[in-house]
Amino acid sequence: MTARLNSAQPYVLGLFRIVIGLLFLCHGAAKLFGVLGGADGQGGTVSVGTWPTGYSGVIELVGGALVMLGLGTRAAAFIASGAMAYAYFKVHQPGALWPMENGGESAALFCWAMFLLVFTGSGALGLDALFARRGGAERSPETSKEAQQSPLAA
Repeated sequence: MTARLNSAQPYVLGLFRIVIGLLFLCHGAAKLFGVLGGADGQGGTVSVGTWPTGYSGVIELVGGALVMLGLGTRAAAFIASGAMAYAYFKVHQPGALWPMENGGESAALFCWAMFLLVFTGSGALGLDALFARRGGAERSPETSKEAQQSPLAA
């Protein structure tokens, strides 16, 4: 049973990354474009240059898209996790101690989900893995040529 679950791990991690990225992207789109209820629940938007909501909207939109696609996953997730930690401690936590009381559940969950992706990477189904495979295939003939010509290869 464990071996079967372990073999599915990269694919489940990839699906996790896609869902988290999509949900994060939706928060950014709501803030910046007024879709899905908008920033205020009534279709309102925030300006891109306003602090901190405008900046968080850009991080959510771009970071969510990158995480969803699995492109630069670790870097995008690191920035997104930091943004959500900031949001929790500066916006939500002063209102009350627990996320249930201060409305910071989504910020806390996104912070930890993105932090997990920093350490696990994109898993399967991501552009990171596709580019790594292509890059490895292109480099392998050169590497083997250099190894044959190098006197240290023996």
